[in-house]
Amino acid sequence: MQKILIITHSKDNASIDTVSGFLRESGAQVIRFNVDEYPLQCSLSSRFENGTWQIFLDRDGQRHSLHDITAVWYRRSHNLAYGLNQILEGTYLSSAQKEIRRTLFGMLESMPCFQIDTFSKYRRLDSKEEQMKIASALGLNIPDTCITNNPDEARDFVLSHPGGAIVKMQSSFAIYRDGKEHVVFTNIVSEKDLEAVDALQYCPMQFQEKLEKSKELRVTIVGDAVFTYAIDSQKMENAKIDWRREGNTLLDQWEPYQLPHEIEEKLLQIMDIYQINYGAIDIIVTPEEGYYFLEINAAGEYLWLDHLADGAISKQIARVLTGEAYRRYTPVLQKDRQPG
Repeated sequence: MQKILIITHSKDNASIDTVSGFLRESGAQVIRFNVDEYPLQCSLSSRFENGTWQIFLDRDGQRHSLHDITAVWYRRSHNLAYGLNQILEGTYLSSAQKEIRRTLFGMLESMPCFQIDTFSKYRRLDSKEEQMKIASALGLNIPDTCITNNPDEARDFVLSHPGGAIVKMQSSFAIYRDGKEHVVFTNIVSEKDLEAVDALQYCPMQFQEKLEKSKELRVTIVGDAVFTYAIDSQKMENAKIDWRREGNTLLDQWEPYQLPHEIEEKLLQIMDIYQINYGAIDIIVTPEEGYYFLEINAAGEYLWLDHLADGAISKQIARVLTGEAYRRYTPVLQKDRQPG
């Protein structure tokens, strides 16, 4: 029997249950590891004795062996060590959190089985600059871009693009006020904004030329399967610069889109270069039918599109995990371990 480990958190969305359902239909056993419950509600142990490694996850009085896992889906690691700050403080808290992260991700990185995808590959994809350099080298269009904390550099870039410029963060950036999360969306940069750009010195930002849009695409690639959907974000004023501002309103308005073959092939090449099996890619289509690559989201959300696709994306994730569909790499540590 195949044994699939899913790394997520207790408040993740229905994608976990949907993929798990497809996995169980195929006869696989599913173990869900909510990392926000580690280490306060569960224990993780790795032992090497008599020439053999064993890994155990203990929770709710049950012991799950992880050394015989056949595939891993690392989806989320939100709120790791949740609640530990109520028990430890100061130097002890910081040191314990570092050790918890090193233990969890060290174990995951070392597992001798197929993964969608390893934690180290997710971290490499944090570099938006590398993503754009690879895309450009493959012949994909990318927007004029400036990543800087130099106020003068930012002023020069913005003023050199009279058609407009936008600014955004490279990470999932949010500000918390009065206990509420305020996501920092993509915004237009005006000349008036440049009067306050000196504060950029303390936090680098990404500036790009403002592109006119006819469509915005979300291309979800799982293995070698490509699912492309488009939205006309320009029909809502508040969504023109960043469709996420009206994300809930636009949920049911995404439509299947036929991506040009040459664009699809180049996106698959990017997946090959990174050796990843999941990627959610954002693309802008201009009125002149120019395709501009923006970024790959290593663990980008897909559930709203999965509903429109009748679960096809989740099913493909399950098929890749069980080895029924194309996989992009074989783990270095894997020794004659074939899907059962």
